[in-house]
Amino acid sequence: MRILIVGAGFAGMYAALSAARLRDIQGVAPETLEIALVSPKPTLVVRPRLYEAKPETLTAPLQDVLKEIDVLYLQGQVESVDTRSRAVKITTDERTEQTIAYDRLIVATGSRLFRPDIPGLAQYGFSVDQLDDAVALDRHLHNLARQPASRMRDTVVVAGGGFTGIETATEMPARLRAILGRAANPHVIIVERNDAIAPDMGAGPRPIIEDALRELGVDMRLGVGVASLDKSGVQLSSGEHIETATVIWAAGMRAAPLTGQIPAERDKSGRLVVDRELRVPSVDGVFATGDAAKALCDDKGTYALMSCQHATRMGAFAGNNAAAELLGVPTKAYHQQAYVTCLDLGTAGALFTRGWERKVEMVGEIAKKTKRDINTVWIYPPRANRAAALASADPERVTDL
Repeated sequence: MRILIVGAGFAGMYAALSAARLRDIQGVAPETLEIALVSPKPTLVVRPRLYEAKPETLTAPLQDVLKEIDVLYLQGQVESVDTRSRAVKITTDERTEQTIAYDRLIVATGSRLFRPDIPGLAQYGFSVDQLDDAVALDRHLHNLARQPASRMRDTVVVAGGGFTGIETATEMPARLRAILGRAANPHVIIVERNDAIAPDMGAGPRPIIEDALRELGVDMRLGVGVASLDKSGVQLSSGEHIETATVIWAAGMRAAPLTGQIPAERDKSGRLVVDRELRVPSVDGVFATGDAAKALCDDKGTYALMSCQHATRMGAFAGNNAAAELLGVPTKAYHQQAYVTCLDLGTAGALFTRGWERKVEMVGEIAKKTKRDINTVWIYPPRANRAAALASADPERVTDL
């Protein structure tokens, strides 16, 4: 029997850990139930931190912990999925093809930034979506130091006033001064189509975010969008032209394209609609998790978000349930009552809220310390110790905040 997990993000990592945990609890040998994880590299990209400097350092190795828990790592890119024959086709770095059969498939392929067909966006826009994107932006920012000071050089436009856009924008003034020198006068502008910043955060936390933006000198253009980009800057839907060498796109997410190969219902973001056990109901043997799945997380009709917080716990339930089906033990219904946000606000601190109503619990330096703990400890893989790694993947305890 084989469980095949596609994706080495937070959901894929915890799916592997949790499936191995249940296999261990049931006393089943790895040779009897093989758990395999396929991804282009045996590393976890710490994606929630890609707005920071030195993005090339924001990865964590997975090979040692996977080996410790007897999970087989397969290096390659999944090119196609055949759910009828229960097999996937993988292309390796050597461009050779390999077909892998599965008994249970866990789609944990994550999400990608949605880039609309805006003139000039593909050519002139940057992002912090994937590791390569963040590295390209960092390289570009350092190259700015070779240019003479000008309004164009020192202006950064962030398109999108949601979570990622705010964290990117509030980090940017200090990041630019570190590159361009203390005498630099960076000008950061957030462009948001909605009439308010942080539209998903609600009215409660918004004044704190707005105060932080004012403290940092970050300007806002609300109720407008990006119409086009060129080498001289960005044109807004209002007709305003902003002279800038740096436009960072941070608006909108979609499930990774592989979900389109599963013959099942998807939502407008491309996420596979799953049941409470994270199965894809119309396709035997397939589970989806993390950003690849649209899943209810309570009995009130609340759906999990595309977030690390939800992906880790969803991954643990998906891995457990895929293994449970093959081992003939009861599955567990995914549930996630607790929900918190911790928004980095650069040198202005951070903001911590609890619950779907976004009740503010911490601000400033206290919240910043919590954010540092989350970003540098909590979301990293467990150490390569079998007992500790398996214990970390109890579905009922993962991200139990």
